[in-house]
Amino acid sequence: MVDAQRARKMADRIHEIIARRLERGIKDPRLGFVTITDVKVTGDLQHASVFYTVYGTDDERRDTGAALKSATGMLRSEVGKNTPARLTPSLEFILDALPENAASIDRLLQEARQRDHESQTMASSAEYAGDADPYVKPRDLEADDDLDDAEDDLDDDLALDDELEAPAAGASTEPDGSTR
Repeated sequence: MVDAQRARKMADRIHEIIARRLERGIKDPRLGFVTITDVKVTGDLQHASVFYTVYGTDDERRDTGAALKSATGMLRSEVGKNTPARLTPSLEFILDALPENAASIDRLLQEARQRDHESQTMASSAEYAGDADPYVKPRDLEADDDLDDAEDDLDDDLALDDELEAPAAGASTEPDGSTR
C-alpha cells in the first residue's frame, strides 16, 4: 500500500498528462469540448478513475465518452511514458455529474428564494386574527363600581373586627382576662 500523499501526487500528474494530451488533440471527430475535473488513484496505484465533463448535449456527451473509451490505450501509454511508476495504472473515464447536480441545486435555491419572497409579501400585509390585543379587555364601569363596593365592605368589616377586639377606654383587664 502506498501512502495517500503519493497517490494524490500520482493523480495530479495523471490529470496534467491527460489534460495536456486532450488539449493537443486526439484525432477523433466524436470528441467534444472535454474538461478533466478530477482523477482518483487507488492506494496501490493500479487504477485511476478520470472524471470529465462535456459541454454540449446528451448526444455529444455519449459520443465523447465513446471517443475517450477508444483512446484509453493511447492515453494510458502517454501516462506510462511520463510517470516514473513501475506499473502504469489502468484508466477509467467517468462522466462527472457535478454540472447537473450544480444546476439542480441552483434551481432548488431559486425556488426557495421565490417562496421566501412570497411569504414575506404575505407577512407584510397580514393582520392579527381577532382583536389587536386579545389580553386587554374594555373595562365595564358597572363592574368597577361593584368591585369598589366589595372593597369598601371588606374594609368596614375589618374596622369593625378591630373595634370589637380592642378593650374599652378606661377598662382594665385582669391577668385572668376578666374586666373590672
